[in-house]
Amino acid sequence: MTEVDFSPSASMDKPSFDPGFTEKYRSGLTRIINPSGQFNVRRRGTTWRDVHPYLFMINASWPVFSSMIFAGYILANASFALVYMKIGVERLQGADTSTAFNRFMSAFFFSAQTFTTVGYGQVAPSGTLANLAAAIEALLGLLAFAIATGLLFGRFSRPAARLAFSRQMVVAPYQSGTSLQFRLANRRSNNLMEVEARMLLSTVEPSDRGLIRKFKYLALEREQVQFLPLTWTVVHPIDETSPLWGKSREDLATEQAEFLIMVKGFDDTFFQTVHVRHSYRFEEVVWGATFAPAFEPDDRGEMVLDLGKLSKITPVDIPVKQLQG
Repeated sequence: MTEVDFSPSASMDKPSFDPGFTEKYRSGLTRIINPSGQFNVRRRGTTWRDVHPYLFMINASWPVFSSMIFAGYILANASFALVYMKIGVERLQGADTSTAFNRFMSAFFFSAQTFTTVGYGQVAPSGTLANLAAAIEALLGLLAFAIATGLLFGRFSRPAARLAFSRQMVVAPYQSGTSLQFRLANRRSNNLMEVEARMLLSTVEPSDRGLIRKFKYLALEREQVQFLPLTWTVVHPIDETSPLWGKSREDLATEQAEFLIMVKGFDDTFFQTVHVRHSYRFEEVVWGATFAPAFEPDDRGEMVLDLGKLSKITPVDIPVKQLQG
């Protein structure tokens, strides 16, 4: 029986290998993965049916999420205040009806008390229409706060890794040659285990179809570490088998090289696997440098990690023959 090689190197050496970013290229395209870790893609032609409210609220930033919850709360109470004014504020026993502003504010605050089911009792509805409106609002308030509570819980309970990446990659000495390196660390105090890293090289090359993107897998010295309490310097040896063999800084600039980083690990707090994306462009590669130590033991023998030194580098000399291959 014929054996089939399913290893990453076997599948990624094929000319048609595409991780999902397409080989089509236009000169105006910048990078594939933004510094935030999101893909550099904007969608057009979507309709309101394509927008999922739950996904939007879960993925929105905290300022946007808080603003939308507050705006929804104000809008709901203002809408019901108008309903009560239409019914007649005089139907709200204890409301201040001296001026139009006071009537609206009395209806608004009564709506807030009903919507939140607080019900101080200072103002009470009178009549069928007012009581019916208050009953409907109380029901909608319960449903609204149940949804808001679920969204808040979903945002807090969603596992997400907070990894810090060095601001640049370096081409540093490695054994008898050179290597491409970047460094990462866990910003949070939770434990990440079985952390794996993969690195792809994206280049722009001419062909009979014009400019196309090529993607190549970069083998790493170590693709996995069992724990990540300190820093991890991810190393790609530049040897005869490396796509970077014999390339210079100018070659990477000409090919508009981008290094795509995919990291995953097991979070033992949430007992789930988390994923992080990052990328470096050719201008973010420092040639002839090595990373300086970012941790050291203190007087009590405990290891101290300084995340401020994660990107600190030290210049080193690299022989020209090592750069040229």
